[in-house]
Parts: sequence; C-alpha cells; structure tokens
Amino acid sequence: MLRALYDWTLHWAAHRHALWVLAAVSFIESSVFPIPPDVLLIPMVIAAPHRAFRIAAVCTIASVLGALLGYAIGALAFETIGEPVLTALGKADSFDGFTARYNDWGAWAVLIAGITPFPFKVITILSGATGLSIPVFIVSSIVARGLRFFIVAGLLWKFGPPVRDFIERRLGLMFTLAIALLLGGFLLLRVL
Repeated sequence: MLRALYDWTLHWAAHRHALWVLAAVSFIESSVFPIPPDVLLIPMVIAAPHRAFRIAAVCTIASVLGALLGYAIGALAFETIGEPVLTALGKADSFDGFTARYNDWGAWAVLIAGITPFPFKVITILSGATGLSIPVFIVSSIVARGLRFFIVAGLLWKFGPPVRDFIERRLGLMFTLAIALLLGGFLLLRVL
C-alpha cells in the first residue's frame, strides 16, 4: 500500500496542477500522510529548475500550515482520547512531567523532526498534546521546513539530476548527522 501511495504521489509531479498537489501533500504530510513532499518536490525542481525556489516556498508554507493542523489534532484529541487512557493507566502525573520536559526542549524537537527523516507529524501532534507555545512551534516549523525544502531545491537547482540520487538516498542522513553534531556541540559547551 505504501508503494502505491508513493507511485501515486510521483505521478502527480508531472501534472499541470502539480504545484497545487505539492501544496496538498505538504499540508497533509505534516499531520497524517505517510509520504514526504520531497517525492514531488524533487522531480518538479528537476523539470523546472527556474521555479525551484517558488516550489520550495509553496512546500514550506503548506507544510507549516499542515503542522498547525497536526498541532490542533494533538491539542483537541488529547483531551478526548489520550488523557482518559493515561488516567486509566495511572500515568496522568507522568505525562505532566513529560510535558514540562518536552516544552523546555520543544523548539529543538520541532527543528530536528522538521529537518530530518523523522516523521514530522509525530512532533506536530505531540506539540499540540503538550501545549508547546504556538509562537515557538510556528517559528521552529518555519525554520526547519524552510531549511529542508530550500536546501533540497537549491541543490537541485545548482547541480540538477546528478544530485537527485544523493538527495533521495543520503540527505536525511546528512541532516541527521548535522543535527547530532550541533546538539553534541551544545552538550560539550555545557560540560566545559
């Protein structure tokens, strides 16, 4: 089923309404859809490099708006579904402690999930469930998603199809390593 969704998404990259489809996929990927918008973004930029940054902007804006939907799902569904389950399990107090810790580091969680291959929808929903500050959530989402989509579009604009394989296979790993180095640097500064 996942392969069929991937193929369906890729089919739309060549459609005359591809930009609208990209916006829709970017929007729903941030809250519920399993296929990342890169599947459309990459072939669209390769097909029209002169529109690379417009494509990245549409992807970023729609993704951040979709992240707000994910936040709303977490904020609204938690009270009706999540909280009763935690109470029944005797874990409601534990969640309060988790919420405080998450909200202390929430901006980093949003940044990391927004840039790396980690499913962004998990963090958007969790941010709503824990009540992460909406301005912090929005700014972190804009920075993370903007970095991710503009870097991909920029690399494709500059280097074209030869970089496609690298992006599809290794860019997530490179972003993950960059985040690990960044966090490692902050931890090292705290220790010293």
